[in-house]
Amino acid sequence: MAQADRTEWTTDRSRDTSSDRRPVRFLGLRHWGRDARGSGPWRRGLLIALLALLTAVLLAFHADLPNGVGNLGSLLETFLPWLGLAVPVLLVPALLRRSATALLALLLPAVLWANLFGGLLTDKSGGKGDWTVVSHNVAAANTDVQATIRGLIASDAQIVALQELAGKQLRSYENGLAGAYPYHTVEGTVGLWSKYPIGEVSPVDLKIGWTRAFRAQVTTPQGPVAVYVAHLPSVRLKAEGGFTVNQRDVSAQALGDAIQGEPLKKVLLLGDLNGTMNDRSLAPVTSQMRSAQGAAGDGFGFSWPAAFPMARIDQIMSKGGLEPVDSRTLPRDGSDHLAVAAAYRYSS
Repeated sequence: MAQADRTEWTTDRSRDTSSDRRPVRFLGLRHWGRDARGSGPWRRGLLIALLALLTAVLLAFHADLPNGVGNLGSLLETFLPWLGLAVPVLLVPALLRRSATALLALLLPAVLWANLFGGLLTDKSGGKGDWTVVSHNVAAANTDVQATIRGLIASDAQIVALQELAGKQLRSYENGLAGAYPYHTVEGTVGLWSKYPIGEVSPVDLKIGWTRAFRAQVTTPQGPVAVYVAHLPSVRLKAEGGFTVNQRDVSAQALGDAIQGEPLKKVLLLGDLNGTMNDRSLAPVTSQMRSAQGAAGDGFGFSWPAAFPMARIDQIMSKGGLEPVDSRTLPRDGSDHLAVAAAYRYSS
């Protein structure tokens, strides 16, 4: 009987010892050798590696992607920061496949994305400015105009530019903002409200047949500033035509030409440009002006759509002795856009 007990104990001990020697099945180094098919870590995950390299190519050469077919280049550039999501998405199968090749390939898009957008993730604000400006596409179908008015007043901005003003809502904005902003002007569907005097207002022809942009001179305590308010034509994603931006691009060129010919040194541009700073088609404007968000913002500052912002198509830009020291978005109101705000300081 005792012998049987000893045999049992010996068997159990043997079984336990064998179990102790069994390797832990996780992503440890022991399992980065050959798999059941005989493939090593450098031969597994080649498709994942290929997708990682494709992502890197799109990040590095997005400006070379042609617009000839459906304006795919502009579409990619509108949502370019989101391409970085490919890295964590591909990282999971790369680890599960225990692919050294895929992991190495993923380093390339990660580094390229950090080089392009890493600087936007830090807070670059530089203290208090001399005055603040706000731009907001208030939306013709705004579901709560009064909330939008309250938000604009609460921003304590000295200059406010609005786009998509229409019908009865225009009167609501004029009445609601009158107490805080004694000066205002409206041209077509865009308007400017200011605590400083406004003069020398003239429409800017965007080549679309009606007025959606103008230039005004605002006399600030530090001197005159040329303020451009613009709402470039909307872009559309159509099954038969792709990403249609042709009219927007024509208008961008017209706006860029007007700003290029501006006689005043200090210039502000406030508006919904229906494009991001990465979009090559806005180069006539962006090549000569500085983005407040890029220079003094914290994060990407996405402004549209308000429910889940994915792109910054509402812009505040400047040139000529205006130093942006802060940039942010305002809380959501009844519009499908978030209002954008920036504080400026005179640098010369």
